[in-house]
Amino acid sequence: MRHVLGLACALLAGSAFVAPASAQTTAPAAASTSSAAIPNGAGSYEDFTALFTEFHAWRSAQPADGVVDYSPAATDRRRAELRAFQARLPDFAVARWDRHKQVDYLAVRAQMDLQDFILNVTKPWARDPGMYIDEIQRLAYAELPLEGEALTTLQTRLRGIPAYLSQARVNLDSVAHDYADLAIHNLSNGDGVGHGMPYRAVEPAGLIGWFADLRKRAETQQPALVADIRAAEKAIQGYRQWLTANRPKMTAKAGVGEAAYDWFLTNVRLMPYTSDDIVLLGQRELERHWAFYTAERHRNRKLPEVPLPKSGEEYEAQLAATDAKIRRWLVDEEIITVPDYMPATYQEMGYNAPWVVRPEGPMFWEQIQFRDASPDHLHATFPGHRFDGHAAKRLTHPIRAHISDSGRTEGWGFYIEETALQLGLFDDRPRTREFIYVFGLFRAARTIGDVKMQRNEMNVGEVMKFWKEWTPYLDDNVARVDAAIYLRRPPGYGMTYTIGAMQLQRLLVDRRRQLGDKFSLRDFHDYLMNAGRLPVSLLRYDLTGHGDEVAKLWPHTPLSDLKRD
Repeated sequence: MRHVLGLACALLAGSAFVAPASAQTTAPAAASTSSAAIPNGAGSYEDFTALFTEFHAWRSAQPADGVVDYSPAATDRRRAELRAFQARLPDFAVARWDRHKQVDYLAVRAQMDLQDFILNVTKPWARDPGMYIDEIQRLAYAELPLEGEALTTLQTRLRGIPAYLSQARVNLDSVAHDYADLAIHNLSNGDGVGHGMPYRAVEPAGLIGWFADLRKRAETQQPALVADIRAAEKAIQGYRQWLTANRPKMTAKAGVGEAAYDWFLTNVRLMPYTSDDIVLLGQRELERHWAFYTAERHRNRKLPEVPLPKSGEEYEAQLAATDAKIRRWLVDEEIITVPDYMPATYQEMGYNAPWVVRPEGPMFWEQIQFRDASPDHLHATFPGHRFDGHAAKRLTHPIRAHISDSGRTEGWGFYIEETALQLGLFDDRPRTREFIYVFGLFRAARTIGDVKMQRNEMNVGEVMKFWKEWTPYLDDNVARVDAAIYLRRPPGYGMTYTIGAMQLQRLLVDRRRQLGDKFSLRDFHDYLMNAGRLPVSLLRYDLTGHGDEVAKLWPHTPLSDLKRD
């Protein structure tokens, strides 16, 4: 997601973020921010940005052949390199910086803690056989024919698959049972959702099906690749056989446990909540959305249900009208600045759900999107993720341009859905209000499921059942795919939709109460588009100066000191 030049803020190329005039300060942080815990070394902010630049290059490094080395020696080397970065953090004069620079410091520390957590807790190369499937499957999406460097790269990667999967069997020494089951399923079954995949009238059957698809295309479009593809297919079949044979021994827990989850919330997500708090908040939102959904259904009881479109042409016409309506509304109602560089049409901007005819009928997202494109268009396209993304590309800040926290990004996408409802966008589409609450129900249910999977209180199957009980239209495929996403990513991604939106609502309240009648909703939204996609607790301090949440972040418990359950 990315954002815009706002009236309330600006970014100077290559310089530190410039706060809204009413919030600027050059003074060090207030005493409420636990000054004793704030580093007070000699290093300058310029030295700090140089450290981040070095760290960002390290974490973003890609091997020349596209295959990452996950051997024990390689991961041990990465751990040592990360420790060296972390050891430099206390050396800076953070206590004497203004709050905007202090925000950058906490954001960078959190990014290092994220890498620490991946290297020492989640360890997907050792625990998740699906990681190898994901990396390989993308190769099968290649558009043929290729030539030059692109052809050489694909050939190199295809030829590396047998050795890569052989190494995977060595690396995978602590596989979790849910991860194993998901991987075995995804080797031989399509996911029924297709996010990020090329369209096929009949979805290929998992990784094996996608490589068969690649081979069939290569046979007519690039025969020189066929032998390498066949060798890769043989290795993939062998990987499936190995996983199936060893599945009885793969009994580790998939979640990170409560202590690690809570550490992650504080030190990486920078949230002012424990996992117990998040379950409570999620339950409250689940009940609130069900109450409003029920009320909307009653209010609209004499109205016809919104039908599914009869053709792709009808759906495309609806998309075009929805996009035009939302663009007009954003400007006319002074919701957010729409800069000239934004793509002018929904085709250029892109959207989530292309017209697909499935034998079993539309899946969950299509059930909503095909009936009314508005909810997902707001969330994922305009002014949601794609709008957000174009704005983010314009950031030139040496730190903020390279950090993206899902509490801010998914929180924004979800926040704008119900905000649009409250601002009247759907006053002429009462049934669409129901769809907004259906999305809210699913996000609230995912919040609870996210926590309980990571705390090993529910497995994937139990979470799928729970979500389907609470979410109209939800099908097994979408439930399985989402459970896999939120279990397999670093913890807490699934809850950031609901909790991130709640944090943004709190920030709006803080800013409105701070400015009174001088508050501008458009300026507030423009600030979010310009300030960088940092954790919302940091944006709150950055914009308002309220230091109560940040004060609790300065005392830092290294991951190495964590006592795990």
